[in-house]
Amino acid sequence: MLVLGLESSCDETAAAIVEDGHRVLSDIIASQVDVHARYGGVVPELASRAHVANVVPVIEQALNDAGVTLDDIDGIAVTQGPGLIGALLVALQTAKAIGYARNIPVVGVHHLEGHLSAIRLEDDYPPYPHIALVVSGGHTSLMRVDGPGALVELGATRDDAAGEAFDKVAKLLGLGYPGGAVVDKLAQTGDPTAYSLPRPMTKPETKLEFSFSGLKTAVLNLVRQQGLPEGQALADLCASFQATVVEVLVRKTRKAAKQEGLKHVQVCGGVAANSGIRAGLREAGEKDGFRVYVPPPIRCTDNAAMIAAAGTYQLERGERAGMDLNANSGLPLPSETSA
Repeated sequence: MLVLGLESSCDETAAAIVEDGHRVLSDIIASQVDVHARYGGVVPELASRAHVANVVPVIEQALNDAGVTLDDIDGIAVTQGPGLIGALLVALQTAKAIGYARNIPVVGVHHLEGHLSAIRLEDDYPPYPHIALVVSGGHTSLMRVDGPGALVELGATRDDAAGEAFDKVAKLLGLGYPGGAVVDKLAQTGDPTAYSLPRPMTKPETKLEFSFSGLKTAVLNLVRQQGLPEGQALADLCASFQATVVEVLVRKTRKAAKQEGLKHVQVCGGVAANSGIRAGLREAGEKDGFRVYVPPPIRCTDNAAMIAAAGTYQLERGERAGMDLNANSGLPLPSETSA
């Protein structure tokens, strides 16, 4: 089965061709970093306009790189939500138009199901059931994954997601956009014990929930009191902030794996590319006896190959979307239940 995946939920326009849900034939991403960098964050209207300009070229390139045409495509998978509503509509309407014109079945994919499916594009992936830590700009949650589309949410963030906290702290420190990678790079030369920052939601009664708003505010107050750090002090603050986030994520993930009695853990989402999180979880896995699976960095950030992978399972189950398929900025996971 050849599936065309389309993704335009935020600031990347992406198209990919995936065979049988595992083999990536092409994966094209048109980044909008240069469009939004001057504003320090994503501007929804500019994102939508850039998607309109990029969507057809990335589809054409994906088809060309894979050596196929639309006549060879068996299904189209497109991100339905969550995301920026105007951005989502671009790829979704394009998918519906192609599907209608070429009589190709279309399915709408939840963005997080895409991230959870990214690891299936690798040769080494976790068996079911397993624990998944989803860490991205808009989401931080722990799930038990019982199978494709079979999810149980164990805990989630009450406010800012980990990625959101990284970006806001980076902006506060004048590190530009996107700032998460810059914080990670600086942290590698800093002292993680230089600054004492609060470890949010670590008391037993908070269970597997997260909160990063207070940590972000603590960095803000520190800068207000001491001014913007420079040189080694800046690296030290980045290292201290990152170490705090990593400690909380690792602590909760270890607790979830122990609670569920599972020995396989995957980490996905844009923040999964962070070196501190990868190292911290692998160290925890060695101590606790669970194995950690992380996609390569290109599969952590938003891409269409993961959407195609998730959509393949839906198509194989016989799912088909009608012309009434619509974007949903707050789309819930379809089979989600809480533990």
